[in-house]
Amino acid sequence: MKTDKSKRNILVIDDDKVFCDAVKDYFDSETSEVFVANTGADGLAICSQRRVEVVLLDQKLPDAQGISLCPPILKQNDQTKIIFVTAYPSFDNAVEAIKAGASDYLSKPFELEELELAVEQALRMLELERIEQLQSYKDDKENEETVLIHGHGRFDEVLKLVDLAASADAPVLITGNTGTGKNVVARSIHYKSSAKRKAFISVSCAALPENLIEAELFGHEKGAFTGAVTARKGIFELAEGGTLFLDEIGAMPLHLQSKLLGVLEDKKIRRIGGESIRPVDARIIAASNTDLEKAIKNKTFRDDLYYRLSVIRIHIPPLMDRPQDIPKLCDFFIHKMAKDRKVTLPDSELSRLMEYKWPGNVRELKNVIERSLIIQKGAVLKPSELLKGSTPLPPPSSVSVEDDVATLEKVEKKYIRYALGKFSGNYTQTARALGISLSTMKRKIRRYGLTGTGSKAT
Repeated sequence: MKTDKSKRNILVIDDDKVFCDAVKDYFDSETSEVFVANTGADGLAICSQRRVEVVLLDQKLPDAQGISLCPPILKQNDQTKIIFVTAYPSFDNAVEAIKAGASDYLSKPFELEELELAVEQALRMLELERIEQLQSYKDDKENEETVLIHGHGRFDEVLKLVDLAASADAPVLITGNTGTGKNVVARSIHYKSSAKRKAFISVSCAALPENLIEAELFGHEKGAFTGAVTARKGIFELAEGGTLFLDEIGAMPLHLQSKLLGVLEDKKIRRIGGESIRPVDARIIAASNTDLEKAIKNKTFRDDLYYRLSVIRIHIPPLMDRPQDIPKLCDFFIHKMAKDRKVTLPDSELSRLMEYKWPGNVRELKNVIERSLIIQKGAVLKPSELLKGSTPLPPPSSVSVEDDVATLEKVEKKYIRYALGKFSGNYTQTARALGISLSTMKRKIRRYGLTGTGSKAT
């Protein structure tokens, strides 16, 4: 008979049939199914046929000692929780049962409510272990995805600084054009560091509305503002012991830059609406695709915060300045995205890709390879055809303006409106064509009041 996989399976191995019937009557339900075996051999047979979460195991059985069954039960499923039950309790027996692999020990007689508590505790332990294993798997997969692919050349210095940053605990500032892989570099630092099993939390300062950034970073107490119906931790507290990645740090408002500097100096935060000071221990990695030195001169970025963040400074050169990385990047993307499909990338294609300027950097290259794998069904990939076949935007000079000499803002506004129309209002495609990030694109659309232009598809 087919077993309902959504149910928790409990196995009783005991020669006391009255006890077995009582347990079955008590625990059988819509969420739990109880199986009974009166001998060790029958119990092991059930373990080999079904996924059993909890085993209630008697010490004295007609054909075996309960302790001797622990190893073969766990061999069938090392996640099974064994609750040892015996009418002949002793400290030595308890120690031997735990050593053999039991997770709990009960002495007969006991109330069924006491047994229920032990079973629920075993199931909770099992669930927590599963969550931990899933998180570990997720961390391992993310770690695999932070491999920094490169040839030999300008990227070598980046790798040296990544290793240096991973071995230290100082703040890091990563700079580079949009699409160069700043997020990947930040993750690589985290997963190479001693905090790799702790949280890595990434937040884009440009993507958050200004009135929400402070609450997002530092948290808030109940009633701190309208809508704060419960207390909430900020990302500094959530990243405790791990890494907090602040992307597009240049977009952070000045008054919050001052607070961030204070956290970096004191390693303490105060929630919005709160009185108590809370210690925090999160490693800060910041990134920017804008010129922060220029922002300092324009009084939009604090120089003291800049120097505090750039204890370790990593600049990622654009892809056009490191064409020797393109072959390995292509191999990596094809291997990752093609799965079992066998495809080749001719040398002639690589040459064309290495000659292209890649305004969207590594992100654009990944996109082109992915589109090529989807669109081109043959065994030979020709991603350069997608570059040639794309419709480039016209130069800004071809976008008309009413004034003889228009301000840069007017030209930019008209050009963005034109680009949105060109791509039917698709923000992602428009941002890629303009060579800017999606968050920058959205910010400019709000600034120029273009929210009603086309669709908002992303």
